[in-house]
Amino acid sequence: MAMRLNLDCNACCRKMRRILLRMKEIESHLIEKQQNRVTVFGRFTPADVAIKIRKKMKRRVEILEIQEFIGHVEEIKNNFRVIT
Repeated sequence: MAMRLNLDCNACCRKMRRILLRMKEIESHLIEKQQNRVTVFGRFTPADVAIKIRKKMKRRVEILEIQEFIGHVEEIKNNFRVIT
């Protein structure tokens, strides 16, 4: 999921990073300060994550893109073989 929020300074980026690291449902993240863009990966409901970030950062959060990653699930299914 990609989001846009105002990241004015390095302190804002550090605060955002701390918030993301404490969220258990987020597996990895990418913070782009120049574009005011934050991308997160993991198993979560996008609206719930955006609301949590908005409350903790006290800034407006705009969801830009939501992309589901289903390739990993199919790969896991293909690795398991039924032996009869």
